[in-house]
Parts: sequence; C-alpha cells; structure tokens
Amino acid sequence: MRYALFTLALMAAPIVSAETPVAYQNPVYTRSMPDPGVLEHEGRYYAFGTTGSKPLADGRRFRVLSSDNLVDWQDEGGALVSPAGSEGHEFWAPEVVEHDGTFYLYYSMGTIDDLQFKIRVATSDSPTGPYTDTGTPLEDGAGAAFFIDGHAFQDDDGQWYFFYAKDFLDTESGYRAGTGIVVDRLIDMRRLEGKPQMVVRPRYDWTLFEANRTMSMYGGRRFDWHTIEAPWVVKHDGRYWCFYSGSNFGTEHYGIDYVVADSVTGPYTGQGQYARVLRGVPNLVRGPGHHSIVRSPVSEEDIIVYHAWNEDMTVRQMCIDPLTWTRYGPRCVGPSVGEVELK
Repeated sequence: MRYALFTLALMAAPIVSAETPVAYQNPVYTRSMPDPGVLEHEGRYYAFGTTGSKPLADGRRFRVLSSDNLVDWQDEGGALVSPAGSEGHEFWAPEVVEHDGTFYLYYSMGTIDDLQFKIRVATSDSPTGPYTDTGTPLEDGAGAAFFIDGHAFQDDDGQWYFFYAKDFLDTESGYRAGTGIVVDRLIDMRRLEGKPQMVVRPRYDWTLFEANRTMSMYGGRRFDWHTIEAPWVVKHDGRYWCFYSGSNFGTEHYGIDYVVADSVTGPYTGQGQYARVLRGVPNLVRGPGHHSIVRSPVSEEDIIVYHAWNEDMTVRQMCIDPLTWTRYGPRCVGPSVGEVELK
C-alpha cells in the first residue's frame, strides 16, 4: 500500500467523536503540513505547520488546524501576521504554548541563501491567532547566527525552559560538525537567560545530512555535515526525555531518537546509534519526523504527531502514531500505513 491508497481510505472514513476509540489511517492531513507543532488547549488540539517563504491565502504565515480527536482536522487559516520587512524570508517550525492567558508562538525566520536564522516570538489572546510579532528575536547566549526549532517546556515548579537547535563546527570528543540541541532558561516568555547548555550533538553516521557540504556562511568551508534538530521534551517517570529528529529530512534515513536526563538542564545521555523511535521505510515512507507529542483524546497514551513525504515528494503530510514506553525506552509503532485505532 502506498500513500495514494491510504489517502483515499482516509477521505472515505467517517468522522467520530473523541469519547470513543478513534480509527485513523495516515496521513491524517493530506495537504502540506511540515513540522507540525501541536498545542492541546481546553480539550482541543491545534496544529501549526511551516509555510516557507509564501504566505497563505489570508496573507498570514503558518497554517493552523484544529481537531478534537487528532484524526479529523479543520483548517483555521494562517496564524502569524507577517512582520514588517520580512518579504523574501523563510518561516519555519512554529510551536505555540499558553502562559497566563497569552498564547506564545515561537518560530524561525531567516534567509535561505546565507542561512541567517533566528527564533522570534509572537503573541495572541486566541490559540488560532492572529499572532503579532513582539519585535525582538530571542538571543542565543553564544551569539549564533543560525538557530532554529524552538521548543518551550514548563517544568513542575512553573519555570519555563527553551530548547533549540544551533550549529557547531568542532569535532572534538567524537562530535560531528553540524546542528545540535541546547537548552536555556526563559527569564520570561520573550527573553532567554543567555546561558545555553548542551543537550545533544551528532556522534553517529545515521545523522549525516550531506557529505562534503559547502557552507557559505562559514567562509565556504566544507564539512561532512550532520543534523540533529526539532527538540520536543516529555517528563516521564521522573526523567526528562528530549526527543529529536536527525539526518536529511528528504530521505528515508530521517527519523526520531532521544536522549534522557534526571534534570531538565542535563546532562543528557543515551543517544542512539540509529533512529530508535521512528524512521523511514524504504519505498514506502520517507522523511518521518519533526514531531510533537501529545496525550491521546481517549486515553492516557502518548501520541506522536509528525510529518512524512507524499509519494511524489511534493508535500510533507501530517501523520500520527502511538508512542509506547518500553523497558528499552520509548518506541513508536509507526510509521503506520494501515488502519490503526487510538485506544
């Protein structure tokens, strides 16, 4: 069975309520929905997806979808009012959290030619927007020109922390040159403390993005460039699990792995030598990853919401699958292509 087949099956599926088990078949949203960042608020789910350089029909950035069961999604239009002077910029990786009645949209904005990207903050009094940029980007404590994929996490004591991806060029201590993940404390929802601490950097072959890659932003130097990105943190059984995506997003090697720590700021250990949670299936599913993790609408089960390419490699569609906590660590039953029931 290929994407075209299960897309047709999904379109014919009846709509069900969140009070009973929900049957689904991937993808759960067939149009373009890369990097789905999902917020659960007052019993409803809101998904935010990357829109790249082009605004949506309403002139806004980032597609917003809503659902009460993670299967049937309603299009809510665009989220972000384009900031002044942002023409020609890329808009990536939106995630939204709610704090004290305000919704905060964290997103990456920059230019693709020189890879100058920073994470910005926009606010709204509604989960669907419109969101207005606050005017000041977050600042990486080491002054990085490229940092993306912001993820805000609130610890049990109420303190917020911010995980994001940034570049590292050294290869000391077994690290590979490329993108890794750090964590910093949020002074408030718009400012970082400026003391990022390492979470995870590439060490293994499976995270290779491109061999002998020319990096113009680093003076034309060439690297065997590795990528770890898209952090999402879950506290489970008293430990902090930072899930991340690795490798080249356009290949079947792209997938999801994790590291774990006893403290939210680390140290994090246990990086996998392959994508242990979710990875592509040759000739069937390519590029599954850049995910969110939310609770099932019908049980205490965790659900991964992620993107994967359609068969023609023209759009990344939104998919879901259950996350299982095993004695060997978290694992996903996906990427599934047949019918699955959320229990």
